[in-house]
Amino acid sequence: MDDELHQVRISASHATATLALDGRDISKQVRGYQLSQAAGAPPVLVLQMSQLVKDDFEGLARVVIGDPPDPGPAAAAFLAAIDAGELERQVLARHDLMDGGPNELTRAMLRLLQEWARGEWKREVADGVPQ
Repeated sequence: MDDELHQVRISASHATATLALDGRDISKQVRGYQLSQAAGAPPVLVLQMSQLVKDDFEGLARVVIGDPPDPGPAAAAFLAAIDAGELERQVLARHDLMDGGPNELTRAMLRLLQEWARGEWKREVADGVPQ
């Protein structure tokens, strides 16, 4: 592994970014990146290379190939922390539960779990006022 640090420039604008490594634009070869730094250590840039790249890349770089994380363990931990009674109470109180479609209870539970996973959870108290 090359231990030499390389010049990295990232110019991000909304949903797009320009990435340059040692002055060479590699933006079209990269589908994603993650930049992190631990205290007292140099930054680490993880590049997720595009599967559509046909160009060659030549040069020295400290390379870390990033694989998307497996969502299974995080999903299992999230679901294990769910209070079944609270889930049932919240779903039965939803305005979109009674749509008459097939599997409406299951669909409402899945929508609520998605909202909770995104941090959009609001517990209702007995008088209907959010807590």
